[in-house]
Amino acid sequence: MTGTTTGLDPLFTDVTTTAFTDRHLATLAAGTLAAVRVPDFLDPAACEAAMGAVARLPTADYDPARVPTPILRFGPALNDYRDPSGDLDAGRYWHDAEAARTAWQRAGMRPDPITVSLARIGTAWGAAVAPATIGGRAVFGGTLREINAGALIHYDDINREFPRRLFDQDTVCQLAFNVWVAVPETGGRTTVWRHRWEPADEQHRHAYGYRPEAVEHCQQVSVTPQLGDALLFNPANFHAVEPNPGGRRIAFAYFLALTTTGQLIAWS
Repeated sequence: MTGTTTGLDPLFTDVTTTAFTDRHLATLAAGTLAAVRVPDFLDPAACEAAMGAVARLPTADYDPARVPTPILRFGPALNDYRDPSGDLDAGRYWHDAEAARTAWQRAGMRPDPITVSLARIGTAWGAAVAPATIGGRAVFGGTLREINAGALIHYDDINREFPRRLFDQDTVCQLAFNVWVAVPETGGRTTVWRHRWEPADEQHRHAYGYRPEAVEHCQQVSVTPQLGDALLFNPANFHAVEPNPGGRRIAFAYFLALTTTGQLIAWS
């Protein structure tokens, strides 16, 4: 039997490393690591090229009724396309996914942060990352988010968002990937708490997320973004982004999942 006398989980830590490895992915999936950061995942020239392409992407704000802090975005996220019954609004999603693919290609992203990162993660895992599929059709993978006013405490879990199963693949764990191509001088930290959703959290519900009381006694790790840094963490843990007082905080992002067959799949 093992234990600690401090009341803290010694395994809930963040690691800074030169490259992602299969061990990092496995421990994040197992819940025995909080986050992995790779500094200089993209060099300054790649970040500058990405920012040039960002200006050519058709970005838009979220509906403020759902997302009270302004967040600029590009690319459809599956959890924005749930219909009232909790299933995917397929017609609207596939229309927007195809439009996003076309816009991405027209933007001429070279190098493409999504393609680069998926290739490196696939190399680390030992097998290429495949797109998640619905009815044999590949979903859109890779979004852009500019978060300057912060993001509420929340969690992401595709199996809870679509409990009647969405993907052709069965997933057992979800990971979140971010790489920053613009960062503010101060602020903008990502914080991850050692806490996963439980029914009692609903008393703290606020818009799409939760009030700080939901995690006030929970262990946490925080990562301050630096230009070109990449971050992997398990988004089933509650997490948030703090506001920054000035500048732009822009990241390319997507989700990964480990399937029951040991494959990694990606979506946004």
